[in-house]
Amino acid sequence: VFPAGLPGIGIHQYRLTTNMTVARFGRQLAQSAARAVNAGRNAGWAGQSARQLSRGWQPNGAFSSSVLGVHAHPAPAATVLLRQSFGWAHAFSTSAMASSADGAEGTKKKDGDEGEGVKHEFSTDEAKKAFEEFEEMEADDLAKEKEQEVLIEETEQVVGDTSKKHSFQAETRKLLDIVAKSLYSEKEIFIREIVSNASDALEKVRYMQLQNKEVADADTPLEIHISVDEAKGTFTIQDFGVGMSGAELEENLGTIARSGSKAFVAGIGEGGEAAGEGAARTKDSIIGQFGVGFYSTFMVGKEVRVYSRSADPAHADQGHRWHSDGSGTFDLAEASGVQRGTKIVIQLNEESKQFASKDTVKGIIQKYSNFVGFPIRVNGEEVNAVQPLWTRNANEITDDEHQEFYKFVSNAYDKPAFRLHYATDAPIQMRSLFYFPSSHFEKFGMGRLEPGVNLYCRKVLIQAKSDSLLPEWMRFVKGVVDSEDIPINLSRELLQDSRLFGRLRELLTGRILKFLNDQAKREPDAYMKWAKEFKMFITEGLVSDYTHQKDIAKLLRYESSALEAGTVSSLQEYLERAPADQNKIYYLHAPSRALCEASPYYEALKQKGTEVLFMYEGLDDMGMMQLGQFDGKQIENLESSSSVASDAPPASEDTLKELRTWMLEAVGPTQLREVRLSARLVSSPAIIVGHESSVTRHLRRAAGGMDILAGMPQVLEINPDHSLIKALDQARVADPELAKDVALQLFDSAKLTANLLDDPLQMIARFNAISEKALRGSKGDPAKAAPEKVEKVEGEIIDN
Repeated sequence: VFPAGLPGIGIHQYRLTTNMTVARFGRQLAQSAARAVNAGRNAGWAGQSARQLSRGWQPNGAFSSSVLGVHAHPAPAATVLLRQSFGWAHAFSTSAMASSADGAEGTKKKDGDEGEGVKHEFSTDEAKKAFEEFEEMEADDLAKEKEQEVLIEETEQVVGDTSKKHSFQAETRKLLDIVAKSLYSEKEIFIREIVSNASDALEKVRYMQLQNKEVADADTPLEIHISVDEAKGTFTIQDFGVGMSGAELEENLGTIARSGSKAFVAGIGEGGEAAGEGAARTKDSIIGQFGVGFYSTFMVGKEVRVYSRSADPAHADQGHRWHSDGSGTFDLAEASGVQRGTKIVIQLNEESKQFASKDTVKGIIQKYSNFVGFPIRVNGEEVNAVQPLWTRNANEITDDEHQEFYKFVSNAYDKPAFRLHYATDAPIQMRSLFYFPSSHFEKFGMGRLEPGVNLYCRKVLIQAKSDSLLPEWMRFVKGVVDSEDIPINLSRELLQDSRLFGRLRELLTGRILKFLNDQAKREPDAYMKWAKEFKMFITEGLVSDYTHQKDIAKLLRYESSALEAGTVSSLQEYLERAPADQNKIYYLHAPSRALCEASPYYEALKQKGTEVLFMYEGLDDMGMMQLGQFDGKQIENLESSSSVASDAPPASEDTLKELRTWMLEAVGPTQLREVRLSARLVSSPAIIVGHESSVTRHLRRAAGGMDILAGMPQVLEINPDHSLIKALDQARVADPELAKDVALQLFDSAKLTANLLDDPLQMIARFNAISEKALRGSKGDPAKAAPEKVEKVEGEIIDN
């Protein structure tokens, strides 16, 4: 993965699982380094990349570079090739550094040169030699790759009469136009549809064999072959499945919305003929429902030819060709050289030539049809090697299989902390497999995670990164959900029964919450580590997901005054430790444990030995405010609590009454609305109290730091037993000017403790003035400063 923004360098991600993908990765790496040389810029980055490349190899043969973001586990046979590619990049990078230092003209990018095809000139013989070697190896590699490709040739011969044209019925012709132009949102869907049809055809043959029925060409492998030819502009797909006779071709392809697969499944359940495990598996594996998938080929094809021969020995002696341009007619004729099964040849229209690209087609298959139960080969290369683990028994799946599958569904290389394999038959039949990552990138401010769960119907993708399966705050969960009962529309892209789907969402959310709660009990250390990493998501759920708020609250973990630093507690564990007569859960929010423990808001409960939960993140306080109570106990922030008191006897209402009145005037009514005696302070002189103090902090932050509420008049509590308060009461009479500065300083200090002080500069200037007055005399008069000690000296004065 190369950093964005470098000249001539794009961002490319590869799973290095085969020699060929390793080769492409190496070529891209070398090309990018060469372009950096040509551009004459970013030489420093090129040099750093070269150094990282040389350090990245690990003893096990893998390559990892956190700086480049590359984490590769190539097959052993590919390691040498990958090392050689990195060697090329190192040479080009060295050239870039040399060019940057020397200002060589040969590294400058010529006007008009862009990306591929630029003229490469190097300042060092080593780089020039390396590039020549690179170009030669690249050409050889591409040639070998081309040689390895297996294209499906159209060798069949039409032997029957093609002059007779068959017309689609008027309503069928109209529906064909809708299917070809309006039904599907994306053209690429046609590949999903015809691959699904091919899979169904193979499944029917497998079912016939399970029933010990005779099958033509029984030794033919059950596979799906796809061939793309950019030169001819064709897309060809061939299966070796059940095939069709001439009559079946006319009936199935001449009538839109007639699903042969649906009729086949219905037939399985009749007459008891197919009872048993094999029949159940076949029913579960059949994908087709609506009978319109084949006609999606006309979205991309200006002409479609279909060759088919039946697997039924009674009709296997003759193949046929069906042909149409989608305009409303088709012809059907006998053909020779047709293999068992069906071959579809699509002559792509000008707007769809991208589907003649092997890489494009591979990507689409891996996106939609990767888990089809039969091998899919594109130009001879198998592209669906990853197995649908959710369909297997959980006890049969190894850790290595889980790791590979997790990489596939999440496009990540961390090791998941937990996994959940879950199946149910109510409210709909459904199987699922969820992974809980061990890290995420949202904490770095690198954007918002997309939903991580894909929706499948019979192993075919219906919705990638579905936002309908789980609440948004669970976007960190990766995995799949598969159901044959999902209510989808004709295009198999949209969900129809929102109420049923809402029940499924509720079921999955509840099951995941239960799993995480159970995991916290089974593996507390592992869960605490995971919960610390994903706490922001859990708290987000607490604030946004009112339906599951109580269960989400059980997942929270916080440090506590009753536990050692670093040890966390759940809300339930807090209540289990609390005295029976304690009806509140107390918490305090500050940036760190040290600040929590030193907070004046904590003094009273610390003196009493009452446990307090410490919370360090802004969302924690917001979450507690939204939660309000847990297990019938009120949740109370110590900053806003009015019920907390120390063990000291309460002071009289008349205590320091004149001082309090004077402080209101000294600080001013725009900042201070009340001064009261505190029953909670032990060692601190004053604090700001009132529910709005914590709310102010969050609303101000949510408003982008604007002082919407920071200027609201506050309530100040003073400690009548504190020496500073007593001294202030005396100073207001003896030295009103100094006393006013001290009162303002005391108020700002309390605001600072409550995180309500936005501008500390005034406070600092005032502190300096107070300090100077204290050092020079109570009124700041130099004459009243302490007199210097003069030593008396007797002697004669000499006049110079």
